[in-house]
Formats: sequence, C-alpha cells, structure tokens
Amino acid sequence: MAKHLGSTGEFFRRRDEWRKHPTLSNQLRFRHAVPGLGLGVGAFCVYLVGETIYNQFYASSHSSSSHH
Repeated sequence: MAKHLGSTGEFFRRRDEWRKHPTLSNQLRFRHAVPGLGLGVGAFCVYLVGETIYNQFYASSHSSSSHH
C-alpha cells in the first residue's frame, strides 16, 4: 500500500519534475552535439604544457647570450 505524500511531498515531487525532462535525462545527446570537445581540450592542455616548458628552456638559454 502506497503512502500518501501529503501537501509537502506533493510540492517536492512537482519541483523535481524538471529532472525527468528528456533533454536533461539523456546526457549522451550532449556528447553527440560536441563529439571532439574532450579530445580537443586534452590536446590543447598538452600544447600549453609543452609550450611553457619550451619557453622556459628557450628563454633561459637565449637571455644568457644576449649581445646587441
């Protein structure tokens, strides 16, 4: 036998209905909308780390031999 929710339970049940909306419940749609975003962000992070390391080595060796 199901317990009656009462006015408070009914209030919270209605407030949580948005969570069952088809757009929000199927999270795979977001992955299909931007299929290469994760790979692109990962590649960009690797690029930034590589550029930072390169600039640290290049700037340190280049600044010691500066003759104008």
